[in-house]
Amino acid sequence: MKVTIDGQTIEVAPGTTILQAARMIGGESVPPTMCYYSKLKGSGGKCRACLVEVAKGSEADPRPMPKLMASCVTGVMDGMEVNSIKSERVTEARKSVTEFLLINHPLDCPVCDQAGECDLQNLSFKHGKSQTRYIEEKRTFEPEDIGPNIQLHMNRCILCYRCVMVADQLTDNRVHGVMDRGDHSNISTCISKAIDNEFSGNMIDVCPVGALTDKTFRFKQRVWFNKPYNAHRECKTPGCCGKTTVWMFGNEIQRVTGRKDEFHEVEEFICNECRFDHKDTKDWVIEGPRKFEKDSVINQNNYTQKLDTVVIETEKGILKGRDQDRKKISMPAIPLKREEQEAFKEGNI
Repeated sequence: MKVTIDGQTIEVAPGTTILQAARMIGGESVPPTMCYYSKLKGSGGKCRACLVEVAKGSEADPRPMPKLMASCVTGVMDGMEVNSIKSERVTEARKSVTEFLLINHPLDCPVCDQAGECDLQNLSFKHGKSQTRYIEEKRTFEPEDIGPNIQLHMNRCILCYRCVMVADQLTDNRVHGVMDRGDHSNISTCISKAIDNEFSGNMIDVCPVGALTDKTFRFKQRVWFNKPYNAHRECKTPGCCGKTTVWMFGNEIQRVTGRKDEFHEVEEFICNECRFDHKDTKDWVIEGPRKFEKDSVINQNNYTQKLDTVVIETEKGILKGRDQDRKKISMPAIPLKREEQEAFKEGNI
């Protein structure tokens, strides 16, 4: 079957989704994802960040689909034509999805260990706004200890369900899940401090935000000050590949993660012994340095780019202000000249 995405045609096998086809093409046409994870069965269809416009359904039925479609769960049809980055509808929809994801998300990137490799942060830089229209109180949760190795920040969670799926598919006894319903939904355990199985650390790797972080790396270092190296060891834990990325500061290994591909997805899962118990360089065979992912905030230089000069016309703002606003900022009323009064009435000041 042939499918065209943003003017680029590719031949794919039956059963391929639009997102999978876009990833085969690569580049800017690949939709962002916050819940889909190719290594986890049943993931996708929740966050709507990957919406695309289907301009042509297929050769057999060329009618366009009236609504934007979630590319991660929509199958390709022969002759289908899809607009991703080139569609204004898609761009506006992704901005709206980003705004909704940020409604209850705390603005704590400066203290979040996920900063610099956060999918939501990357999405915000591309589709987010510098201001929010949300004036209501944010939804918050009380801190909860879910285990010895993983720190839960429920206020940052976007309910992508990845951590639930990875526990379901890698372990025999999942002990956490989504509790309650609606706006009260949260990731939790029935028994406190219960998450301590051999592959629980993979919940950290699959989390797209800073809701689940490594306690052994907590507040140790900013990720962009670490140098990532591919490394491996002979691991005796069944199901563990032993292939990792070690993050070093000088000669010290500060954390260990699974190796991720260009779409920020773990290539192979690793056990907790590799992740938490081996922080000595003698334990590893260092293969060589690893580059940051192409969509990384660090790689895009968003933290160090030169800022343009911003000119704020404060005088005009003050002149338009109300008397009570002037009193709040201890500003006396500013007398206007006759011509300025006329201009003010006409809205030209």
